[in-house]
Amino acid sequence: MKQSIGERLFQIFNYTLLIVLAATMIAPLLQLLAVSFSSPIAADSKKVFLIPVEFTLATWEHILQNEVLWRAFGVTVFITIVGTFLSMLFTILTAFPLSRKDFLLRKPIMLMMVLTMIFNAPMIPFFLTVREVGLMDSIWALIIPGLISTFNMVIVRTFFLGIPSDLDDAARIDGCNEFRLLFQIYLQLSKPVLATISLFYAVGYWNTFKTAVLFLRNPDLWPLQMRLRAFFTSEEELAAVDLIMGDFDFNTTTLKAATIIFATIPIVLVYPYLQKYFVKGAVLGSLKE
Repeated sequence: MKQSIGERLFQIFNYTLLIVLAATMIAPLLQLLAVSFSSPIAADSKKVFLIPVEFTLATWEHILQNEVLWRAFGVTVFITIVGTFLSMLFTILTAFPLSRKDFLLRKPIMLMMVLTMIFNAPMIPFFLTVREVGLMDSIWALIIPGLISTFNMVIVRTFFLGIPSDLDDAARIDGCNEFRLLFQIYLQLSKPVLATISLFYAVGYWNTFKTAVLFLRNPDLWPLQMRLRAFFTSEEELAAVDLIMGDFDFNTTTLKAATIIFATIPIVLVYPYLQKYFVKGAVLGSLKE
């Protein structure tokens, strides 16, 4: 269909606006990346924008040899992988029965779950509950308390509701029970929404901070975000870096930039692999009745 001049101008405006917005989001990340590869003098004198000045790998050599940072990275990878898997498993097992029209309790259970989106548990009762069940100073305290997101469960349930019921009848004629129906038919048709929700959960676990502050006292169990916070707020540690590096190979400015990139890039790299499912899964799971 031939577009009118007004439609073309509107399309050009939209593309231009989106490109500008994308640039404003990408530019700070690229600037930090450039700073991490620049000399301390260039970084402190604000000469670095998007291209490294006086290129050096000293900062990254220090970061990649930091055992404490790698330990925190390992903790974060563990809770992201295990937490995302368990969250997806229990979200699916919750959403599927709540999408069945012959399940008599689906409406009251759904109502109770939706209420948790409106009325959140107060912090002190939440803390006391987690402590009483023995999860204090345990890596599972970062996973189990937030295992299911009601918002994500509603999206998956809504997607399941959009799958034709004729498939259920055909599957039952072939002898499928509820578990085979779920895992062999529903999940095979739900890849877009599953990829989308998996990304939601993975980003949430990767950015774990609040629960770590509340429940972890052992520094060896700190996730990456907690370790970064401790590093950036420790004036003594930052001063020690400047004091030790007498040859000025790197300083706190370049070190902060490299550490932020180190903590950000891994989860950002996941998005391109799920991008083809992301919009489709979020839209269909939100709109279907």
